[in-house]
Amino acid sequence: MAENGKNCEQRLTGMNKEQHNGNFTDPSSLNEKKRRDREERQNIVLWRQPLITLQYFFLEILINLKEWTIKLWHRRNIVVSFLVLLAVLTAMYYIEGTHQQYVRYMEKKIFWCAYWVGLGILSSVGLGTGLHTFLLYLGPHIASVTLAAYECNSVNFPEPPYPDQIICPDEEGIEGSISLWTIISKVRLEACMWGAGTAIGELPPYFMARAARLSGAEPDDEEYQEFEEMLEHAESAQDFASRAKLAVQNMVQKVGFFGILACASIPNPLFDLAGITCGHFLVPFWTFFGATLIGKAIVKMHIQKLFVIITFSKHIVEQMVALIGAVPSLGPSLQKPFQEYLEAQRQKLHHKSEEGMPQGENWLSWMFEKLVIVMVCYFILSIINSMAQSYAKRIQQQMYSEEKTK
Repeated sequence: MAENGKNCEQRLTGMNKEQHNGNFTDPSSLNEKKRRDREERQNIVLWRQPLITLQYFFLEILINLKEWTIKLWHRRNIVVSFLVLLAVLTAMYYIEGTHQQYVRYMEKKIFWCAYWVGLGILSSVGLGTGLHTFLLYLGPHIASVTLAAYECNSVNFPEPPYPDQIICPDEEGIEGSISLWTIISKVRLEACMWGAGTAIGELPPYFMARAARLSGAEPDDEEYQEFEEMLEHAESAQDFASRAKLAVQNMVQKVGFFGILACASIPNPLFDLAGITCGHFLVPFWTFFGATLIGKAIVKMHIQKLFVIITFSKHIVEQMVALIGAVPSLGPSLQKPFQEYLEAQRQKLHHKSEEGMPQGENWLSWMFEKLVIVMVCYFILSIINSMAQSYAKRIQQQMYSEEKTK
């Protein structure tokens, strides 16, 4: 493995030397060289160069650990204070007393909130494929609460975090007592925490662009390079994508807080550009993060909640299942697993035994579980590839520095 890694480093070094040769003064040659370097890095992936990719991945981890250790040492007073606070909280957690009921309650709430915030942060990176955790976790959670609320005629099942399954309360609910606002209130905590996580996940592009602008250094991020190219060719932009990006950039730059709020309040795949724009033009942190937090955790989350709740309301679901059955030829066979799944959920909600449970639920659950496993595995692979490519970029940048000093 070491020999393969050395050979790859030699190839990268050789290509850099061949491509330099006095070309630093020629902007077009430099841009061409960067493009070739980028293509060379993109080939360092597990399915093409597994041994080199793994070696570079572990080397990048070691370098990051060293950098983080140095940073923590420089901030050792904060680290010591944090460790003391952690020791006090640990003592309170394990010492018996009347305070334990409050400790358990806070533990339950903190872990529940941290779970959804973490999923929100992961959603900003798309699990390596652009697929949001809203589709995998929060959306299905809101849908299950909605179905349970209409079936039980109540939302008085346990407070979050729920047990493995939601159970209807013993007291009978009043028919028609469930409203949209009732269900929205029931899922507000987890939805807002997820939205706050997505807002936190938008901070890296902002900090990257801000640091690059303040330091005057050339940033590594390719999205930032595309952003600067877009600014240079703003007047000549013709295609729809470029115009859309310019519209977002102009709104954020000119309108400020309310422009950021508008971009964050709607499903917007170009919002990364808003973070880069705010960082590049040195928009204050709390202006950017405050507008992003309000837009994503409050405005957009209520829009998404309403959509899911209305879609999974009892009469809408029954109409959708009926429409599936109306499909010629395939309709009845497609309709059956959904009917069995809904029936299985009703049995669960009313404490009925899981013995003899229809197979439709198992089929849908199996599909969902396998989808989640595939997405998580792809996410892990993308992290390994990304870190290996980061190490390759370090080698290339080291060559830039050596050539510039000659």
